Amino acid sequence: MPPKQKFNAKEVLEASLNLVRREGMDGLTARGLGAELGVSSRPIFTVFKNMEEVRQETVKAAKAVYNEYVEHGLAEDNPFKGVGMQYIRFAREEPRLFGLLFMTAGEKILAPGEILPVIDDNSEKILASVQTSYGLTRDIAYNLYQNMWIFTHGIACLCATGVSRLTEDEAGARLTEMFTGQLIKIKSEGRKND
Repeated sequence: MPPKQKFNAKEVLEASLNLVRREGMDGLTARGLGAELGVSSRPIFTVFKNMEEVRQETVKAAKAVYNEYVEHGLAEDNPFKGVGMQYIRFAREEPRLFGLLFMTAGEKILAPGEILPVIDDNSEKILASVQTSYGLTRDIAYNLYQNMWIFTHGIACLCATGVSRLTEDEAGARLTEMFTGQLIKIKSEGRKND
């Protein structure tokens, strides 16, 4: 008879997220997770096949946390700026999860146009908000989104690593300034093409 499950998958994943929040992904070991749950590592494997499965599910759980931030941003009056501000807030409030999702080397080096869809499952929703809010073509909106993401990612990395702690107002002012400059550039290029 197989051993009785002491924990369900949700409880194990909550513990793994808490462990990653404190120690990063390197701290997510069977022994460490067992200690987090207050048991040996054995009960973990009544729920998951192996630690690789735990790691994969932990990444999915971290993405779910991040997705909540994106949804809050998309619900704001200015959804594109809202998403940018939430991205920075996620980095500030969840620095280890931010590092796991957005500061970990990928399997291959991506071309600039490939980055956003690969690293962020929300990229199509965010792109749609840019197109709709500003009446831009998909290509122009994607270029604007990509440029703003690079800038926003820089601020978020500074916050996540503790190098700088821009206040929310300071970050918002910088995003607005950069966005305004990008929009002026787009409009001036549009006039040249007319």
